[in-house]
Amino acid sequence: MNKLHLYILVVVLAITGLGLFFYKAFFLNFPLAPRTTVQVWNVEARVSFVAEGNPVKASMFIPGNTRRYAIVDEHFISSGYGLVATTEETNRRVTWSIRKAAGKQNLYYQAVVRPVRAPAPKGEAESPELEVPKFKGPGEEAVKSLVEDIKAKSADTPTTVAELIKRLNNPNPDDNVRILLGPKPSLFRKVDQAARILRYAGIPVRVVQGVRLQPEKYDFSKKTPLLHWLEVYHNKQWVSFDPLRGKSPVPSDWLRWWQGSQSLVQLEGASKLNVVLSISPKLEEGVTAAVQRGEISKPLLLKFSLFSLPVNTQAVYRVMLLVPVGAFILVILRNIVGIRTFGTFMPVLIALSFRETGLLSGIVLFSLLTGIGLGIRFYLERLKLLVVPRMAAVLIVVVGLMAIFSIVMNTLGIHRGLSVALFPMVIMTMTIERMSILWEERGSSEALIAGAGSLVTAALAFLVMNIKHVEHLVFVFPELLLVLLAAILLLGRYSGYRLLDLHRFKALAKEQT
Repeated sequence: MNKLHLYILVVVLAITGLGLFFYKAFFLNFPLAPRTTVQVWNVEARVSFVAEGNPVKASMFIPGNTRRYAIVDEHFISSGYGLVATTEETNRRVTWSIRKAAGKQNLYYQAVVRPVRAPAPKGEAESPELEVPKFKGPGEEAVKSLVEDIKAKSADTPTTVAELIKRLNNPNPDDNVRILLGPKPSLFRKVDQAARILRYAGIPVRVVQGVRLQPEKYDFSKKTPLLHWLEVYHNKQWVSFDPLRGKSPVPSDWLRWWQGSQSLVQLEGASKLNVVLSISPKLEEGVTAAVQRGEISKPLLLKFSLFSLPVNTQAVYRVMLLVPVGAFILVILRNIVGIRTFGTFMPVLIALSFRETGLLSGIVLFSLLTGIGLGIRFYLERLKLLVVPRMAAVLIVVVGLMAIFSIVMNTLGIHRGLSVALFPMVIMTMTIERMSILWEERGSSEALIAGAGSLVTAALAFLVMNIKHVEHLVFVFPELLLVLLAAILLLGRYSGYRLLDLHRFKALAKEQT
């Protein structure tokens, strides 16, 4: 197989891995660092009223998903009441009903609001149906005059809306505005009347009501005020306008609750209605929030990811995905640096054991276990055993040494020593066997150099694998292993000098010069 094939394979793997990584990081907003938090909001609506022993029906608008926010984890708390949730055009509504109720009643709606990034909706091909309102008496003359005036001083729909809002908010309004608004108008009165005036002027408009998602700490016992704003149909899009400043769009922390001039709750068969809306922000782990957003926007992608596995299985993969990282370190140290080790993957597995024993304790336990095991292996050599029985005997000795180490450490109160049981016993057996053979064939110095190389490689692999950012990246972005695979494939073709060879051939270079 020629190099071109290898290079094409490497490029495909790298582009695929990096492409998936950037998509998840910058479009699905998976965090690049561990312990990253994002803000979500708990929303609660409490509806209380007094029932008088008659059938009661309470209907309330509830928020729906928008481009900026998703509504998840909805709960309706209403003991003894029937519950029906419906969707009417752009509004969502829940209706509680009961045949007979008496005394004070409390109904609750709770939900979690998560920030999302949804694509902008496509423009509507047809203009919405416009229902022109009717004004009576002096109001009709006032609205005619006001519409002619603001049209004369505006160029298009946005400037017309801005001019109207400025007139309605003027502390010294003209007579036309006074007639239309009446004395001491509320903000909702201004918004509702602005919508009627714009419809009279032939501009499709709708009233939207919602709440502000408070960034600061808020108590559920505090009441969150309702916000009202306008949405005007312009260039096949609904454009929002702040009714106080006349600017578009409205701030991004405004959550749309329902559309229309109707009140939030409609009550039948009871009295003394009281509604309290509360917003409580909280911080949530970034990975959890990204998974929740992904389940909403890209459910298929999350279904076939590690996050779809049970939590205990995810914990296993958090460790397992570090093995390729250790293998990559091993390839660099062996093929580029030139460090000799026992076995291909022994240092990586020993490095995994160091995660539980700690680096210093692990090195001491590994050295003791290997040294004692090597001594016993030399004794077994005198018995002239065949290979398989000899290795089985070494395995039994290794297990016995681990048990003795654990008992002694526990007696001495050194609890770190108990983790010696986490060393891979088969790998330890193979290491002792190979070290013994190398000792006999090439001498003690070669065996000790290879043993030290294995220990150094295991320590370096442990230091890299123990970095929290590395563990986070390979688990949240496992596609990065494709990039690692591409790098290992490239290193697999390297057959030049190792770094340690420079020292080895140093004397030869001096002779040539």
